[in-house]
Amino acid sequence: MAMNKEEFLKSSGLKVQVLELWIEQEWLLPETTAAGLRFTEIDAARARLIGELQSGIGANDAGIDVILHLMDQVHGMRRALAELRREMAERKA
Repeated sequence: MAMNKEEFLKSSGLKVQVLELWIEQEWLLPETTAAGLRFTEIDAARARLIGELQSGIGANDAGIDVILHLMDQVHGMRRALAELRREMAERKA
């Protein structure tokens, strides 16, 4: 379910300044449309993760940058591996 900025702020409990900072830091990457920013459930999950990293384990901004970068790499590699598996399965068929 896609959300606009106001809906995302309400559901996430974030303040506008925090959301804008996270977008500026590219921790959240909402889609930009003619109607404004659009957030997905993935953005909401990522916002919860960032909050947990900050409050739960006390990660600073540099630590969060590293953690998110590594997580993005892992997810990218998982997608690439899934695609490779599909291609291999198609070749066998």
